[in-house]
Order: sequence, then structure tokens, then C-alpha cells
Amino acid sequence: MGLVVYAGSFDPITNGHVDVAERAARLFDRVVVAVARNDGKRPLFTIEERVELVREAIAHIPNAEADTFGGLLADYVRRRGAQAVVRGLRAVSDFEFEFQLALMNRKLNESFETIFMMPNESYTFLSSRLVKEIAALGGEVEPFVPPVVRRALLHKLHGTCHAP
Repeated sequence: MGLVVYAGSFDPITNGHVDVAERAARLFDRVVVAVARNDGKRPLFTIEERVELVREAIAHIPNAEADTFGGLLADYVRRRGAQAVVRGLRAVSDFEFEFQLALMNRKLNESFETIFMMPNESYTFLSSRLVKEIAALGGEVEPFVPPVVRRALLHKLHGTCHAP
């Protein structure tokens, strides 16, 4: 089915994100997990760090790649020649924002569709923000993120690769 873009800030990528990427990879020939540059946000990880964490977290998905983009998602999708954008929905609370975003993207570029995918139900509560908060407070994030992300969080927040 061609190329799909899975875009987000991925600060950091979680097991829920990886699950959505795996699901998209079963439906599309190629999946680009595109890390958004957003100067309005204050990410914990640099854009380069986030791309590398995504690359390592999705390395087991043979038809997936990591990339980065700035500006409008609609423009990036056009440049890449993607047929669709995949967006993860965890709960009803995500839907209103994602629906609005999908309609705006359609106005900006009618050449692609937005596909909403739900992660495995065990990840529906999971967000990058919660993972960062748990890690910052010394909690264990192993069940929520790939091992490479856990190590990066511990290093970034506590200067170590071992549990604080």
C-alpha cells in the first residue's frame, strides 16, 4: 500500500509508539517515523537524540525508517510522496485534537489520508510526558519504553544508566 508517515515529537518514543509503528508496518510497504522539530515545545531530548532513539527503537521493523522534519506535516508528506499519515489514538480525549488536525491537513494537502490507529490496550494510558515524569521522580520506566530509551532517560535525568 505504499508509504505512510507516522509523525510526532517522540520525546521520547514509548512502547505505545512502537506498537503503532509495528501495526502500520503490517499495512504499508514502508513506514517513516518522522520526528517533528517544534520550536514551540521544550523537549527533553534534542532532535538528533530523538531521531537516534526512534531509529534504535524501530530497528526490528524491516520496512520502517526514522526521519525528521520541520514545518508543516502536509508539506513533508508531499515531499516524501506518502499516501497516508498514521496517528495513534489512546483514548477518546485524543480524538478531538487528532480529528481537528486531520481536517486541517486535508485542507492543506488533499493528496493523502489520515488513518487513526489504536495501540495495544496495555499502552492506552501511556504518554511521553508521563514517562518523563516517572523517570524524573526516580520511578521505573522499563515497562513503558524500549531499553535504549530507558538508558537515555536515566543518563539525561540522573547522569547514570542504572536505576537511581
